[in-house]
Amino acid sequence: MKDFLNIDNSIKLYSDDLFFIIEDKYPVSPGHLLIISSSLVETFFDLTSDEKLQLLNVIEIAKEIIDKKHSPDGYNIGMNCGKASGQTIFHFHCHLIPRYNGDLKIPDGGVRGVIPDKRVY
Repeated sequence: MKDFLNIDNSIKLYSDDLFFIIEDKYPVSPGHLLIISSSLVETFFDLTSDEKLQLLNVIEIAKEIIDKKHSPDGYNIGMNCGKASGQTIFHFHCHLIPRYNGDLKIPDGGVRGVIPDKRVY
């Protein structure tokens, strides 16, 4: 978990006392960013109330960064909380994934696609 706090400052696109933003090392789409907690917590539910409020501001900042460079048509915001959700890095981070018209043939269901049989309803 501490490895996330050893990220070189030169790759941070934004940083404050509570969070920082970096490009995802394995992007789902062009512009995919990670918002990472500066505190040693595993999930969104472990963040303090102040951190949760600031997270909303930092998501907006990340969106501005992506909009300037990529002009996406939509977004998915993702947080995996616990092993059953697919979390593999147990340090809180939020994915901001830009979406583009045509990147999926049928995008219906959006985040419901984490369970493929439940995506289309």
